[in-house]
Amino acid sequence: MPNKSSSAAIQDWFSSPRKDILSGLVVAFAMIPEAIAFSGIAGVSPQVGLYGAFCLSITIALVGGRKGMITSATGSTALLMTGVVATGVAQGRELGFSDVTASQIGLSYLIAAGLLTGVFQILWGYLRLAYQMRFVPTAVLSGFVNALALLIFQAQLPQMGLNLHFGEKLSSSHNDQILPIGLQVPVVWLLIILGLIIIYGLPRLTKLIPSQLIAIIILTIISINFYPNIPTVNDLAQGGGGLPESLPRLSIPFGAIESGKIPFNLQTFGTILPTALAISLVGLMETFLTQDILDDITDTNSNKNKEARGQGISNIISSLFGGMAGCALVGQSVMNTENGGRTRLSTFSSGISLIIIVLLCKPWLKLIPMAALVAVMISIAISTADINGLKNIKKIPKSDTAVMLMTFSVTMLTTPHNLALGVIAGVALAGILFSRKVAKVIKVDSRAVSDEELIYDVTGQLFFVSKIYFIQGFDTHKHSKKITIDMSKAHIWDQSGVNALEQIIRKLSIGGSDVNVVGLNEESLNLFDRLGGQGSLH
Repeated sequence: MPNKSSSAAIQDWFSSPRKDILSGLVVAFAMIPEAIAFSGIAGVSPQVGLYGAFCLSITIALVGGRKGMITSATGSTALLMTGVVATGVAQGRELGFSDVTASQIGLSYLIAAGLLTGVFQILWGYLRLAYQMRFVPTAVLSGFVNALALLIFQAQLPQMGLNLHFGEKLSSSHNDQILPIGLQVPVVWLLIILGLIIIYGLPRLTKLIPSQLIAIIILTIISINFYPNIPTVNDLAQGGGGLPESLPRLSIPFGAIESGKIPFNLQTFGTILPTALAISLVGLMETFLTQDILDDITDTNSNKNKEARGQGISNIISSLFGGMAGCALVGQSVMNTENGGRTRLSTFSSGISLIIIVLLCKPWLKLIPMAALVAVMISIAISTADINGLKNIKKIPKSDTAVMLMTFSVTMLTTPHNLALGVIAGVALAGILFSRKVAKVIKVDSRAVSDEELIYDVTGQLFFVSKIYFIQGFDTHKHSKKITIDMSKAHIWDQSGVNALEQIIRKLSIGGSDVNVVGLNEESLNLFDRLGGQGSLH
């Protein structure tokens, strides 16, 4: 009779194999153009992003903390790699090496940074960094996913003949190869519209096969037979150096610099440290937010600290096999879940499907029109956005709306777009607004016991934000012979609170009143004794 652990393992992998495998296949198609594009952002060849997507998916399926979550090369991490790659290329050129060798040196720095990123993320997992996610409110999460959805959609505009995002002429020699021009534009739009009709209409008829996969197949057939000259996956790949020719091989970035490697020393460590630290934190932030989204969709809980360690291990494996570091993908993870991919098999299947498509089905992969993948990516953007939150924006508290808009705006207005900075700005604003709300909770009431005795009853939390409201509650110009400050329903949290109470005691005492403080709880009394001195209470 199987034990509980083996049964749980089977459920983690094989509870719904057909849905998981098909969903993984669809996700693989969505990962390919992004991996190629993100490689271009980082300044390396397409195979670096594709190898990274493959290695990350396979490894995280085995060691991750969240079932069904898709990990791959991402735009947020790719943006952080541009500097270290450029540093390596510049160093190679200064030493007089060819452009090829200089590019290999830049890649070696990227791989080394990925290895150090993995080490940091394993460390963050053991230090339980995930617990800090408790301080990220729902409004920040809403702004994050809305910004990400817009960025995903915005990235598709050039392939739709709208070059608003990149600001380059569509007729340039480079863009002629990968972007639609002239009469191609209306054809691409028609195919995208048809693809979206299939994606959203087919599930009403049947859900046996993911509608995104059917859309890709139908649009490819139409393109081959009627519109063979529109941009395809092959055009996108050729723009950055072509698709991989073989499986990734174990490769160490350290060695002789003339062979495109980098030295293993403190100077190299100093070069890659800032990039690795940034990627480790930004990658985990995006991963944890994605994890929260999937936990909410599936009504389950997952282990973030285990996921952090899994992300670290995955980035190390990816780097060792020549791939770029990455993190969880919100759009593809949501798409995987909505297509029924709920187990580790779906994540594993996405990686296996990707490498099979790239290596064995390359002739067919090259024929897929970019219009088909744009339709899929638009559906991912729609799934990613917090549609319910936007519909109910009038019902949501104004403070939450402000936090959501802050997260969204900072992300969209930074150049390049910085999701991590958007989240930090949103959390900061949420903290400020929360402090203002808490500040007004403190209340000071006065009551006269006799002509010579006055009692102040204090209720609430006394700390740096509520200090001003606390002080305003006392009439320091009215000096009864005896004044009692009753703190039995209050709590002092910090030095500002201690100073505020001391200030009131001092002002009332100077006026000739005999001031007595009563009711301080043990924690507040200990803090007051340390910072204010026992004499102030008498």
